[in-house]
Amino acid sequence: DKMEAEAFKSAINLHSALLAAWKASLRQLDKVEEILNQLKPFLLQLQYLPHTGYPDRKNLQLARDVLEVAVLWTVEKEDVELFQRYMCQLKSYYYDYQSILTESPYKYQLLGLNLLHLLAQNRLAEFHTELELLPVEKLSDVYISYPVSLEQHLMEGSYHKVFLSQLSLPAANYHFFVDILMQTIREEIASCAESAYGKISLSEAAKVLGLDSQEELQVFQGKREWKLDESGQHFLFNSNEKQREEVHFIKSVPLILQSLGYAKELEKIV
Repeated sequence: DKMEAEAFKSAINLHSALLAAWKASLRQLDKVEEILNQLKPFLLQLQYLPHTGYPDRKNLQLARDVLEVAVLWTVEKEDVELFQRYMCQLKSYYYDYQSILTESPYKYQLLGLNLLHLLAQNRLAEFHTELELLPVEKLSDVYISYPVSLEQHLMEGSYHKVFLSQLSLPAANYHFFVDILMQTIREEIASCAESAYGKISLSEAAKVLGLDSQEELQVFQGKREWKLDESGQHFLFNSNEKQREEVHFIKSVPLILQSLGYAKELEKIV
């Protein structure tokens, strides 16, 4: 009807402004947020949230395109909660209407980003549920195979491979969730070291934590409030227990897998 036609025209204009703000050489994140807020009422009229009845293809296309920008925007804003909200809505358009809409060129990049998000939050049961929704031939897609390989490295306890994976991100926006995952792993490894060992050399600490520079190690040391021994070459975790031996920690890293919670999550899946 006339009202819907006018709403669609307005939404098209706002969508153009949204893309302009998003693709500007200096990305205008505040402007993107402003336009997304303006689009909400229009998109609600245009069957933004899928419901019963046969939907109009052009309306669905518009809603999906807006949601894709919204998801990418939340990553730039580093807002996990908003990412989850928009991603949940976007998946409806990818799966419920895939027979109506032509496939988006961003589909697998964003679905891979969602897998990475679940991995970073140690939500492995959901990770595998999402994987099962994908066609088998898409598991080799670079955006999907990256989080899949990452999960395999975690299950094996191959943390050095996890750390190295930062060098081969399939897209720059994967950094956000990879950084969260890396920080989680480092904190868990550090907690295990503190409870199990008396001290660890600075060089082995840097290796096991996947830290490349003395500066990064010092920052991490400050956060954990680690003390140095008299030689300045070891971190002391519990100086009162002198009977504890210094351990060659690198050899023990795979054992830390059990404390990460991934094993428990794997049991739930199996």
